[in-house]
Amino acid sequence: MLEYGQRPDPVPGAGELLVDVAAAGVNFIDIYQREGRYAVEAPFVPGREGAGIVSAAGAGVTDFEVGDRVCWASGVLGSYATKAVIPAARAVPVPGAMDLDLAAAAMVQGMTAHYLTHSTYQVRPGDTVLVHAAAGGTGLLLTQMVKMLGGRVIGTVSSPEKAQQARQAGADEVIGYEGFAKAVHDLTHGEGVPVVYDGVGRATFDGSLASLRTRGLMVLYGAASGSVEPFDPMRLLEGGGLFLTRPTLIPSYLTSREELLWRAGDVLRWVSSGKLRIHIGRRYSLADARMAHEDLEHRRSLGKLLLIPEPSEGQGAWTA
Repeated sequence: MLEYGQRPDPVPGAGELLVDVAAAGVNFIDIYQREGRYAVEAPFVPGREGAGIVSAAGAGVTDFEVGDRVCWASGVLGSYATKAVIPAARAVPVPGAMDLDLAAAAMVQGMTAHYLTHSTYQVRPGDTVLVHAAAGGTGLLLTQMVKMLGGRVIGTVSSPEKAQQARQAGADEVIGYEGFAKAVHDLTHGEGVPVVYDGVGRATFDGSLASLRTRGLMVLYGAASGSVEPFDPMRLLEGGGLFLTRPTLIPSYLTSREELLWRAGDVLRWVSSGKLRIHIGRRYSLADARMAHEDLEHRRSLGKLLLIPEPSEGQGAWTA
């Protein structure tokens, strides 16, 4: 349950930054933590992604100073607030010409798409991949990165409006969820795809396995429709020696500050240059976080959802 209220200004400790939050990203992990699917000691202020301006620095901070524009992602809590304390080791400089709300929108899903396409499965020119929820925040970025790497995208969507968004992002083929495994085989001349990027989970898992070619990789990186039920690993053998992985940004793919700066640096540079387009579906006031969660849970959203603190909100914050 989320409760909104006022709280005293937080104070940065050693190695931390106090940031005036300009925008906070809304992500499925926020919902999972609120529901208890991902254990977090309660009470806590949700929000693992955001951007803002440094207003104070704790002892020992040398890389940032008051007035710097920074953004952050996984490994941080507390972004659903007008002021947040951020570990300096998790902060990333925002390029000078980039709007702070755009920087906030780019971090979690941008770095997720980066590790999925550059590390979990390195997309090669000519690869055909299946991207579920291709009009979602991550799906739109996954589609663009696969295209940047020379791949072909088959994207699943749930509505004509979302189909248009996926095509604008570069999807070569856009299909619905009904019978998608057969459609994938038809579009690949019966071969199947080398990789499925599946952030939906329970509703698509079986069809995703059926969409893979021999020795294909099932990348289950989310569970928007619910967690996958336990299954017999023999199904991987029966599917042709398939591989299954359940990656996360942290701890799997942000193992050091160097890796954080590499992934975030690529994403922010591509966004700044226009090579990667971020679609912000809706901006909510901070006080409307419940509505943002409901819209995300019920798939009423396109692209990225942001919470924008208003000056009149004082030191407002959500507690879960």
